Amino acid sequence: MIRVLLIDDQRLVGAAVRRLLAADPELELLHCMAPRGALAAALESSPAVVLVDMVMPEVSGLDVVRELRAHTATARLPLIMLSGEEDTELKAKAFAVGASDYIIKLPPGPEFIARLRSHARAGEAVKALVLDNSFIRETFGRYLSDDVVERLLEAPEGLQLGGERRRVSILMSDLRGFTGMSERLPPEQVVTILNLHLEVMTDIILAYGGTIEELLGDGILVVFGAPIELEDHAQRAVTCAVVMQLAMQRVNDRCRANGLPPVHMGIGVHTGEVVAGNIGSIKRAKYGVIGAAVNLTARIEAFTVGGQILISDATRAAAQAEVVVADSFQASPKGVAQPITLLDVVGIDGLELPRFDAELATPAAPLGVSVAVLAGKTHAAAAQRGRLVRVGPMDAELEMVASPGHGEGEGGGPGVVPAPPPAFADVAVELDGVAGRAYAKVLSRRPGGPGVLLRFTDLPDAVAAALAAAAGL
Repeated sequence: MIRVLLIDDQRLVGAAVRRLLAADPELELLHCMAPRGALAAALESSPAVVLVDMVMPEVSGLDVVRELRAHTATARLPLIMLSGEEDTELKAKAFAVGASDYIIKLPPGPEFIARLRSHARAGEAVKALVLDNSFIRETFGRYLSDDVVERLLEAPEGLQLGGERRRVSILMSDLRGFTGMSERLPPEQVVTILNLHLEVMTDIILAYGGTIEELLGDGILVVFGAPIELEDHAQRAVTCAVVMQLAMQRVNDRCRANGLPPVHMGIGVHTGEVVAGNIGSIKRAKYGVIGAAVNLTARIEAFTVGGQILISDATRAAAQAEVVVADSFQASPKGVAQPITLLDVVGIDGLELPRFDAELATPAAPLGVSVAVLAGKTHAAAAQRGRLVRVGPMDAELEMVASPGHGEGEGGGPGVVPAPPPAFADVAVELDGVAGRAYAKVLSRRPGGPGVLLRFTDLPDAVAAALAAAAGL
């Protein structure tokens, strides 16, 4: 049905229009005789076209058109002015206030119906546009800045929901050691920490034009360059990463003010080709990106420790800015055939992260520990024996020792000392005589020595106190 709303104070006019429209069974007439109620009638009935009488006792037709044009829901509806006069000046006034057409009442039925149908088609197109705009706002409003959403609405041809290949930069962040922390803290405190973190990070991401593709618990997946193409997507991604790390001080100040422990974040950035588009089904869909570049970004992020940003060679090459790199190394991410070079970024375009060079102290006696390499977030392999020979607040040097009961080989010879955990491995660490399990990542083998350097990602209070005491802090 094509719904036509008539705004006219005369019952006879309504009856005459109804008779004319009866020749077309698809046309349905609704008659509002109170011009002051025109907007409410239009909002309630959602017509395809509105007929407005020019002369009415309480409110003129020109005022009704003005009111309907001023409201968002009716601003683009076809509004036809009905008048008893063929007056050039009146016609000019009608078009000036926003009338779509000016009809001398009442024309022959076939002409009247044809003009209504023509305007109704335009009205349906407007309703479809409103629905599309509502979809865009609903889909992107929570993940893009307001100005980017407005650009999508102004130029929807820039948004290919069917899927397209794009070269983008992808940022993935994760709170280090958050799994262990969430096991110790009450659920409401865990949620408070996440909300404090996400509130700060979301504002930064949107400010740099990033699209929040997913919130992954304590992680965030962000795309730069889709749905809006950005020539400087790599520079934006790296700059955003640096600003996010600088903002962690603000996050932790808020955590401490709420009696909560501080958190530390690692960030990985990679630039590559993805397929971007509307992914899902009729019942549930979202705008997203898929492809090997997304998976590789996750692998890069997994190599990070708290406070660190690692980017790929591809991102550095694409960034149109001076990227400050503290170190680089070769890594072999899972699922990648050849080793890749990862760059430890500490600044870009004058923005620099504070340097945290570990100054380790030698305790009076090495701290005995049990160390287990993690497979996944929490599942650990069998624990091996070791000792911390140098310690600091967040770092330690680990040496492995033979396990008790296996210290003697056949014939009374020395036992076999296990190999240290490999670089970039996540490990669970338990100090002898100290309650609580700490988590750490293996940074590298100590130059010229048998140990490996650990960066703690999660420290229970008792373990942190023991390390501080051993370091003389």
